[in-house]
Amino acid sequence: MDLTGRVKVVMEEKAFASGFTKREFVVTTEDQYPQDIIFELLKEKGSLINAFKPGDRVIVRFDVRGREWQGKYFNSLVAWKIEAAGAPATAPAAAEPQNYAYQTPSVETARPAIQESPMEDDLPF
Repeated sequence: MDLTGRVKVVMEEKAFASGFTKREFVVTTEDQYPQDIIFELLKEKGSLINAFKPGDRVIVRFDVRGREWQGKYFNSLVAWKIEAAGAPATAPAAAEPQNYAYQTPSVETARPAIQESPMEDDLPF
């Protein structure tokens, strides 16, 4: 999965007695209602965030992980790649508006041309 947004917070690396390390960072989405999403970088991946600072626009590639502990369930978003994002997505340039309204064909195109001869006109009016 991936998510695009701006780096909000980069936390210090946490080291555990087992030698395991983890570093967390927060990215704010660019949706209509922005969300602050926390990601984890595990072990040697912790240095991936060093190239970015708060305010930088990034694309984060991540996996969703879930686990159960003492009858409670937890999720985590484990990032495995972070890259700089380009300029913010903008709406495409306004193209020529298209009119899809029904248009009545003209009389000339609606019926085929009729060959009139003086003898065929036998209408009384």
